[in-house]
Amino acid sequence: MSQTILEVDKLSVAFYGNEVVRDVSFHVERGETLALVGESGSGKSATALSIMQLLPYRYASHPRGSIKIDGLEVMGASKETLLNVRGDRAGMVFQEPMTSLNPLQTIEKQIGEVLFVHRAMGKREAVERIEELLDLVGLKRPDRLSAYPHEMSGGQRQRVMIAMALANEPDLLIADEPTTALDVTVQARVLDLLNELRERLNMALLLITHDLGVVRKMADRVCVMTNGEVVEQNDTQAIFDAPQHNYTKRLIAAEPSGLPVPYARDAPEVIRVDSVSVYYDMNRGWFSKEKEFQAVKEVSASIRRGQTLGIVGESGSGKTTLAMALLRLKSSHGKIYLGDTAIQGLTAKQMRPKRRVIQVVFQDPYGSLSPRLSVLEIIAAGLKVHHPELSAVERRDKVAHALVEVGLEPTVMDRYPHEFSGGQRQRIAIARAIIVDPEVVVLDEPTSALDLSVQARIVDLLRDLQVRKNLAYLFISHDLKVVRALSHDVIVMKDGEIVERGSAKAVLDSPQQDYTKALMAAAFELEAS
Repeated sequence: MSQTILEVDKLSVAFYGNEVVRDVSFHVERGETLALVGESGSGKSATALSIMQLLPYRYASHPRGSIKIDGLEVMGASKETLLNVRGDRAGMVFQEPMTSLNPLQTIEKQIGEVLFVHRAMGKREAVERIEELLDLVGLKRPDRLSAYPHEMSGGQRQRVMIAMALANEPDLLIADEPTTALDVTVQARVLDLLNELRERLNMALLLITHDLGVVRKMADRVCVMTNGEVVEQNDTQAIFDAPQHNYTKRLIAAEPSGLPVPYARDAPEVIRVDSVSVYYDMNRGWFSKEKEFQAVKEVSASIRRGQTLGIVGESGSGKTTLAMALLRLKSSHGKIYLGDTAIQGLTAKQMRPKRRVIQVVFQDPYGSLSPRLSVLEIIAAGLKVHHPELSAVERRDKVAHALVEVGLEPTVMDRYPHEFSGGQRQRIAIARAIIVDPEVVVLDEPTSALDLSVQARIVDLLRDLQVRKNLAYLFISHDLKVVRALSHDVIVMKDGEIVERGSAKAVLDSPQQDYTKALMAAAFELEAS
């Protein structure tokens, strides 16, 4: 017999009096998974935070609506009631565990706090329960109790968040984009874990995501949101086989596709690395056994004008560390060439004029754009360094041109990053990179935090810029659909080493190494489920 655990009825959310969520209604049964799907700004997360009453209510309000968990009304509930609901009847797993976990406290202390508040457990009993929870989520090493968040991988931190959310065996688990920043193999393991725990504990699971592969794999039913409203609800199979609303149809069709643009195989090399290694100092004290950790091991590769070299691998494989070494933002051993110029031994002063040649676009556009600078100041920063002869008017003209090139209106240049969507901020980051006319651009997970339709538009933009400017790309990603759409060649990294390399088609379609096969299998499972 089914039991409704969560019932949301005509929920509205307003910020500063402006409604951003309007009359949203849905329910989740015990043992069921409901996926709340939509692009950034659709109201998904505002709805989820409303369920837990975690919105900033100094600015936010609920003009109308009802939210019941296990039949208990939480809208307008007292602090004491909400304290009992949060973590007891309902738990929540957030998108980015690194910002959700306290960096100054051990894992034991953070999970233990939930048990002390809701179960009033003693120290010994709490430790036993913490070990049981970590074992439940697949973190079996006993030294994990004393670990800090920064000492764990993204997947391990997410498992800790799940352990915290499940500490009191809630009836409802809300997972807000729980796998967005994770590699495909880690994604698969976390999703399998959530499914297993839902079945074992007979929980209701509300899954908030923009990844349709995750929806296909996990959800019994789907609720589609756009512009703060629910536009369609149905069983998962029905949504994908016969979507009714035009927005749902566009959402399902909006995945990165196509192939990379051809390039001249005899084009000159713009960057080359020979036997590059990167070491981290692990000396933490007199009794430390590990003095050094080798994050990148004797890596050699090259990229030609107009070519995209993709790098794939799990977290900790050395992808980003290698990129930072190429940018001379991390010290390394071996040889690095920009064109015919060896840059490995250059001082910071000598390196400065070379930085025009190689630019970078980071994963998180909000984190990489200064919130205190206008778009004009952000994009023009490189011009001030590499073209100091330009007047303020000339810089403004060049910024306007760069904005047009990335599909934005020049009129936005006097606005600030917080006034833009994630996709628009990433376009601003790309404009900042291309305005100095680089030859190679390092793209470090530039689409992983973006919605599918925005991903597709950014991929199209990058291909267009590559053709017009004959750019070389070093493209780092865990999303193999995006890798396939942009990359001519691919290298696969594991534990700091290249374990496989070749054309993108050969590596992605016919991998030779077991590790690469596991990566492809995990990605295919998400795409095909």
